[in-house]
Amino acid sequence: MNWLLWSLLSAVFAAATALLAKLGVAHVDPNLATAVRTTVVVVFAWVLALSFGSHSGIAHVDRRSWMFLIASGVATGLSWICYFRALSLGEASKVAPIDKLSVVFVIALAAPVLGEAITLKKLIGGLLIAGGAIVLAFA
Repeated sequence: MNWLLWSLLSAVFAAATALLAKLGVAHVDPNLATAVRTTVVVVFAWVLALSFGSHSGIAHVDRRSWMFLIASGVATGLSWICYFRALSLGEASKVAPIDKLSVVFVIALAAPVLGEAITLKKLIGGLLIAGGAIVLAFA
């Protein structure tokens, strides 16, 4: 499968995540809900790594990669904490579009951080995503 199909599957599972998380956080403290979800993700990720033999490469991960993976994990944790708090306070159909503004932030930061070009198509697409998120969140 190519990147596009994996990306579409990611979007489908992200949608399921929002709906299931909203149902799950209804009568649970958002921080506890995040802890439960994170535990499931950790166990699931290690089952996959062990099942496919990916864990054997852990000894070859360099210091730089460790630092970025750890920082990414912290950012993910902070994102999930904020997301579950937002879901506990607001409608999933309003929280999810604002959460997807991450796409706009990635477009803006991919240029200085990763050296990716900001093309006219990316700029227009980012503006449309931002506009759509704002319309959906405040509709």
